Amino acid sequence: MMNVVMIIPTGIGCEIGGHAGDATPSARLLSSVCDKLILHPNVVNASDINEMPENSLYVEGSILDRFLEGKIELQEVKKNKILVVVNKPILNETINAVSAARATLGIDVTMLELKTPLRMTGYFDSVGKAVGDVVGWKALVEQVSKYEFDALAIATLIDVEPEFQTSYFQSNGKMVNPWGGVEAIASKAIANELNKPVAHAPIEGTNQEIQRTIFHTLCDPRMAAESISNCYLYCVLKGLHKAPRIGKGLSVNDVDVMVSPKCWERPHDACKKAGIPIIVVSENTTVCEYPYGVHYPNIIIWAKNYLEAAGIVAAMEAGISLDSVRRPLKYTEIEQDG
Repeated sequence: MMNVVMIIPTGIGCEIGGHAGDATPSARLLSSVCDKLILHPNVVNASDINEMPENSLYVEGSILDRFLEGKIELQEVKKNKILVVVNKPILNETINAVSAARATLGIDVTMLELKTPLRMTGYFDSVGKAVGDVVGWKALVEQVSKYEFDALAIATLIDVEPEFQTSYFQSNGKMVNPWGGVEAIASKAIANELNKPVAHAPIEGTNQEIQRTIFHTLCDPRMAAESISNCYLYCVLKGLHKAPRIGKGLSVNDVDVMVSPKCWERPHDACKKAGIPIIVVSENTTVCEYPYGVHYPNIIIWAKNYLEAAGIVAAMEAGISLDSVRRPLKYTEIEQDG
C-alpha cells in the first residue's frame, strides 16, 4: 500500500492550489500513483465544483495535523450524515445547493439556522498572509452539539474589504486569496471542539456590483471556478459525504510520504518527528517559504513540479532508488569501517 498526504495550506499564496481548487489536477495525478491520497478541503474545494479523486480522503486541517502527530486515526466510512448550519435567514440558493447534492450525490443532510450568527472577517497580516477573526463559533459548537450528525458543513458569509475583493480577481493570480485564511481558522477551532469533520463553504460576502464584476470579468483560470459559481457550497457537501471520521483505522504509521508546496507548518513538523519524507514542489511558491536545506536536509526530496513529484511517488511504490534513475549515476558507495 502506498499512502500519500498532499497539503496546500490556505492563506499563504500557493502558486498552485491557492485560489479555487486549482490543485485538483495535481491531486488527481498523485492519486493515480498511490492507493490512498489524504488531502484537506483546500486542495479540491472549487466553489460549486469538486473533482476530488475517488481514492482520496477529505480530511479537515486540524484533524490532519493530529493524524500526522499520531494522536488520532482515520476511520473510512461509506457515508456521513451531514448537518449544514447557516446564519438567518436561509437563502433559496443555499437550499437549492443542498437539494442538488441530495438529488445527485444522495447525501443524508439536515439544515439548521444558527441562533447566534457566525461572523467571519478576512484580512492580511504584516507578511501578506490571509488571516481573520471569527466571532460566535463557541455558540455554534454549543448549539450543534445537541444534534446527531457525523460531519458539519458551515455556509456563512465572510466580510472582506471591497477593494481586496476586486483586486484579487483582477490580480491574475498574483494576490493571496483573502477568504481562505479565516476559513481555516474557523474550521480548525470548531473541528477541535467537535472532534468531527468540518468544512466551511467558501462563500464570499460581496455586494451585487462586485459580484457582477466577478461573474463578468475574464479572470485567471485558477479563479474561474469562483466566477461561475452561485452558492459555493456543493464542493463542501461532496467532500464531507464520505470524509473519514476520527476512529480506529488508518494511522500515521501507514503514511509513506507527504507532498507539499515551499512552506513549513505544523504538518511538516509532524512528518519530521515521524520520519516521513516530504516531497517539496519547488515551483509551488508561497509567501512563507522556508530554508529547508539549512535545517532539515535528510527528510526533504525536491521536485521541480507535480509531474516530477508523481514520478518520485511512483519510484517509491516500485521500490526503485531515486538515484538509480538519475544521471549521471554515481559510483556505488563503500562504507569505511573505523
